[in-house]
Amino acid sequence: MTDGGEGDIFINRRNKFVTIHEKNDKTFIHVLTYVGSEVIVQRKNVKTGKKAVMAAFAAALLFSSMNMELLAAEANGLPSAGVDYFLSSNGTSVKNIKDEEKEIGSVSNRGEQESSKQEELPTFSASASAVAASVLAAASPTAGTGLLPEEEPEDEKVIEETMIAKTTKTIIQKENELAAKKEEEGFKSLVIAKVNDYVNVRSIPSEDGEILGKLYDKSVGEFVSEQDGWYEITSGSVTGYVKAEYCVTGDSAVNLAKEVGTRIATVNTETLFVRESPTTESSVVGFVPLSDELLVTEELDEWVKVNIEEGDGYVSREFVELSTEFVKAESKAEEEARLAKEAAERRAAQEAAARAMREREAANAASSSQTIIPPVTSGSGSELGQSVVDFACQFVGNPYVYGGTSLTNGADCSGFVMSVYNNFGVSLPHSSAADRNVGSAVNGIENAQPGDIICYSGHVAIYVGNGQIVHASTSKTGIIISNATYRSILSIRRIF
Repeated sequence: MTDGGEGDIFINRRNKFVTIHEKNDKTFIHVLTYVGSEVIVQRKNVKTGKKAVMAAFAAALLFSSMNMELLAAEANGLPSAGVDYFLSSNGTSVKNIKDEEKEIGSVSNRGEQESSKQEELPTFSASASAVAASVLAAASPTAGTGLLPEEEPEDEKVIEETMIAKTTKTIIQKENELAAKKEEEGFKSLVIAKVNDYVNVRSIPSEDGEILGKLYDKSVGEFVSEQDGWYEITSGSVTGYVKAEYCVTGDSAVNLAKEVGTRIATVNTETLFVRESPTTESSVVGFVPLSDELLVTEELDEWVKVNIEEGDGYVSREFVELSTEFVKAESKAEEEARLAKEAAERRAAQEAAARAMREREAANAASSSQTIIPPVTSGSGSELGQSVVDFACQFVGNPYVYGGTSLTNGADCSGFVMSVYNNFGVSLPHSSAADRNVGSAVNGIENAQPGDIICYSGHVAIYVGNGQIVHASTSKTGIIISNATYRSILSIRRIF
């Protein structure tokens, strides 16, 4: 049992909820059952000591094997069902009701119109009246002594009431609302850069401080303190000071956080069905593999609307993990290490590609046959990147096959990119989500070069140049060339 407010005891067993409230030398026992949108309330008012009632009630629950769970008050962060009913001037307020959809209980005395339903549902220790009676018996000062209890005054009677209340919100809806409010409160503690490029993170709140890292535009840190027009922040592995005039925090950060943050649903099952509407009976729009990351466009009670290559669709919340992604600061040491690593990987990829091309040319010369590469429009870019594009475009018109990696018999989006780059000696993962972390980052489609990898929600493609991509699109279209901006781009990565 846990105190939920002054004078209140809250006990919860799945969809049943009990409160014990003491006021003016009287104890009020309320037994409630949450069935769908109905809240059934039973009340008993008695005169007895609160501590005795608590002890007796705990004993009654123990011996009846009810396996009651503790339920903290709403201030402790547990969800509310949106119910706040005051039964009378001496009543207690109900603020926390927890529902489990698969197990719906019932209470007695609901009325003749509900009698047929009660016969099919489990009861709350036979009835609320039996529980209250056991509590009262155990609470008597002479209980278990063999002595007769003192006679209570005639004007002090046990009052029993039953009522049905309705709420338009489900437990899941309230949980989602509270989660959203909690997230918004968290956004207030963010510090978000609002600059053209980046703001330096310094060791002290002064421009004389050592530069520890960079907080790029729309990047986010956690507020620590404020001093002389500077914010102390923690972002990534960096803790230091940024000039307040280049950042926003507090209430101003809430809406900006929603704009700059990317809401992502990460698939946690082997193959996830994306459906046309939020029901398991609707048709399947497409399939998404384990660990893929999908851009969330709408959140419902039990479903999430996501964007995939085939279009928008719905996935069950049960099979995805939701998160909000923010770009964090990069320390000076991390920037140097990243640039060195990217340069080394680029050299290795170029050497592997050159070796693979020499081997292929030798094989073609030996067989006296040559691969015919159709001409494509290309923009500026590295020679190797253009070679990747030329090779990839040979397979336009070939089929899309979910999970496939064959450039001729069928591949899915990441299988296509993987197999194209494998031809140049570069090993890439068979995952559109993992492709978001390969190579080096490219800032914006305007800076993309032929051969760059364009990552979308649950999809990946190869940049051709002049605003176009080549990709294994869908089972209906196969491998095609499209406009690069036909969907929202999550990231652009460069291999060569």
